[in-house]
Amino acid sequence: MISTMSKILQSCLTLGAVLLLSKSAIAAERVIFRYKILQESVSVPELATFAETGQASPDLQTYFRLSGQKPETVRQTLTRPIKVNPIVLDRVLNSPVGNTVLDQLGKAIQTPKGGAERQALRGALAVSASDGRLTVLEILQNYPTQEVVVDGDRIEEAYRQLNQFVDRVRNPLDRLLR
Repeated sequence: MISTMSKILQSCLTLGAVLLLSKSAIAAERVIFRYKILQESVSVPELATFAETGQASPDLQTYFRLSGQKPETVRQTLTRPIKVNPIVLDRVLNSPVGNTVLDQLGKAIQTPKGGAERQALRGALAVSASDGRLTVLEILQNYPTQEVVVDGDRIEEAYRQLNQFVDRVRNPLDRLLR
């Protein structure tokens, strides 16, 4: 029991440090969408406006037209929330299983130069989940580099994997923490 409480306290402190540091840390300013050989860069505010209103900027309209992506499908992927316990998520992301999931997500959401996806995603997920839910848009907004690359071929699958992962760990770990 004491060991479990110690782990919970450690997770709370880690999450608190991430949240405190995130206020002053670098956050993504641009999202680079890649789809096959096509690449389009949009600002994070542009993407947030599209996600909230459905109104695509000229750059996003060009991307959708050339890539054949359906704007509404992209919008749903960006905004569909995943309910999550931030403490549980933090604990699991700092485990071997969490590393595997981060590596899979890192194939769809990447740093501009490649490498360090695991650490960048872990931080973005922790900050995004602080309110008990997360979305792909929040992950992109909280990504700790000025640019974040999104693989258009893999982003929907990455969302599904993240959602399944959270569902698998939510119930057993929630009971353990009670």
